Amino acid sequence: MKPQKIKPTAAELEVLQILWTYGPSTVRFVNEKLKTERDVGYTTSLKIMQIMTNKGMLDRYKESRTHIYSALVEEEETKNQLLDKFVTSLFGGSASGMVLQALGNHKCSTEELDEIKKLIENIEKNKDHESK
Repeated sequence: MKPQKIKPTAAELEVLQILWTYGPSTVRFVNEKLKTERDVGYTTSLKIMQIMTNKGMLDRYKESRTHIYSALVEEEETKNQLLDKFVTSLFGGSASGMVLQALGNHKCSTEELDEIKKLIENIEKNKDHESK
């Protein structure tokens, strides 16, 4: 059962990020990855993952005595929904406002700037094709 609108909490998003990166995992594995960022207990990780399973964000299956959890929500879809909400609520729907803020507050590497330039060029090419 897949939720229509995905609204993960910050803690749930951390768990999803681990599962998207490493694939189906045990609570112990997820907890070890979470512990590299902050002090979090095993039972806390277990409870979060049980709640996420009840919400339809995770699936759980039993392999011998171990439970393996996997993400039911798509990474790109979730990020798009969260980004849309973020842009709408914080930047009044202005994607350019968000990009300008981000670029003004963070230093980009030469490689990142090159990627941004390519993205802009592709957007401009697509606009040219649409207007013809």
